[in-house]
Amino acid sequence: MMTETIDTELAALIDHTLLKADAGERSILQLCNEARQYGFASVCIHPTWVRLCASMLDGAPPAVCTVIGFPLGANRTEIKMHETEAALADGATEFDMVMHLGRLKEGDHAYVEQDIRQVVQTAKAEGESAIVKVILETCLLTEAEIREASLIALGAGADFVKTSTGFSTGGATEEAIRLMRKTVGDGMGVKASGGIRTRDDARSMIAAGASRIGASASVNIVQLHTA
Repeated sequence: MMTETIDTELAALIDHTLLKADAGERSILQLCNEARQYGFASVCIHPTWVRLCASMLDGAPPAVCTVIGFPLGANRTEIKMHETEAALADGATEFDMVMHLGRLKEGDHAYVEQDIRQVVQTAKAEGESAIVKVILETCLLTEAEIREASLIALGAGADFVKTSTGFSTGGATEEAIRLMRKTVGDGMGVKASGGIRTRDDARSMIAAGASRIGASASVNIVQLHTA
């Protein structure tokens, strides 16, 4: 008979993610129950579900993470700030915001940094415990742009740089993770997200320098079957 055990060390690094457009309340409740059962770092959901998740996970270790300016990053800064403020009031403690890629590619680094800084300051208005992760969408960037974007996020006070939304032309790669880690050093988190479906995928990203994993296949990733 096969018995199931859990890779608890790996589970503690995973943001258990459900960002499908057709996800309903039943799926969100299942996500929260799985986060409790498996000990994931957080649930990552659209802002409309933050209040429900905060209620479901009240007193439980998994954090409530939501997305800001998702998935394109092209919202006005004031909109991103309002999204953050509303999600904070609803109970979110982690915020994965999408960088303004068009501005980055144009070389308007001052705009990009201020955009991130305003979200960071809004998220941390009630203390430093909130965590802000900046999604770079690395599949759309050159190596030089990945380095520049990572440094901008670091300078703006973000806590993590993150590879991908999972809704563009590609997801996380070991090469991008290594580059991001080398650029920001050990003082900032690096999150690999997009296309991570197996335990080997996740472990490879961690070996490359990731300190957090975003995945929708989280349960499959952390399940260990023994005879």
